[in-house]
Amino acid sequence: MAKIKLNFRSLTIPEKIARAQQVVAAMTGSTDFPTPSPALNAVTLAIDELEAAFNNAQAARREAKYRTGVQTEKEDRLHQLMTQLASYVESVAGGNEALITSAGLETRGAATADSSAPAAPETLTATTGNHEGEIELSWDAVRSARSYVVERATDPEAGPWTQAGVAPRSSLIIEGLESGKRYYFRVAAVTLNGQSPWSNHAVKVAP
Repeated sequence: MAKIKLNFRSLTIPEKIARAQQVVAAMTGSTDFPTPSPALNAVTLAIDELEAAFNNAQAARREAKYRTGVQTEKEDRLHQLMTQLASYVESVAGGNEALITSAGLETRGAATADSSAPAAPETLTATTGNHEGEIELSWDAVRSARSYVVERATDPEAGPWTQAGVAPRSSLIIEGLESGKRYYFRVAAVTLNGQSPWSNHAVKVAP
């Protein structure tokens, strides 16, 4: 005796809709099944309601993904602008703590007695560039830095780290990256006394 294998729970929602529509179409007008229970119009209504709910949920997911992307972009932009603004205040203040705090900013701890070793750049930030394959980097300026060396990698632990560019200022646009690929970046300051330690990593997926 044949038994029905419905296997309905394992199907995706689109598959469930298609399967139910197929069954309703096959049974409509059938003399073998004259009084379906539940009625086929009730099944059709359930199909239509599920399809509408599925489409609404898909639209909501796309909207949420878009809004999250916009939020991340705006957050990155504000971070970049605040970093640049802090660098401007630091350059104008020339180490005057009172002047720095008057701008609503805080000062770092006092420098160590050994000033020969430059400090690692701080607040390295990666943001989406204006063109495909571009990522913009910015970081806090290091006092007395003549230039900055930037390296990139696709795996920060295994490496390899390769040079991505040299910048005279505390920002750099990295071009020619593979779109959709995740990149890690680090930066070091170069002064008359040598190169600083590497900064913390920044990570970004190339647009």
